[in-house]
Amino acid sequence: MKSRKLTVLALCASLAMVLSYLESQIPSFVAIPGIKIGLANIAVVFALYALGGWEAAAVSGVRVVVTAMLFGSGASFLYSLAGACLSLAGMAGLKRIGGFSAVSVSVVGGVLHNLGQILMAWLLLGTGAIVYYLPYLILSGTLFGIAVGALAGYLVKRVPLSE
Repeated sequence: MKSRKLTVLALCASLAMVLSYLESQIPSFVAIPGIKIGLANIAVVFALYALGGWEAAAVSGVRVVVTAMLFGSGASFLYSLAGACLSLAGMAGLKRIGGFSAVSVSVVGGVLHNLGQILMAWLLLGTGAIVYYLPYLILSGTLFGIAVGALAGYLVKRVPLSE
């Protein structure tokens, strides 16, 4: 791996962790658990478009593991891992198909992240009642996915990665 690409990859992973921490400091503005902005996905979507799918998976994986170790718990790790895996699979799939903007890919990622967390909650809590949160999480994943995708798309266009 070229040193420039490795440096950008490390910066993306670091940025994702910093954005996760900053987001954890924002007080919840709604009474529905699980609604988050998803700031760390700016770095993941940027990595997906600027570096590639495996690199985006590395950024996402490092963020999930390190953030859980530093600021989370076992349960938060499982929720984050489930959301990140489903989100990344959907985003990488759409990117691979082609023809989708960073905004579209980010929206799908946001919605799938929430779906992954709902599925993990269903598994851990043993109740299907948790699915009643899904419409609210789909709405928030869509709205925040638009904002995150717009920022990531802007960065992809503005940050020069070639020498």
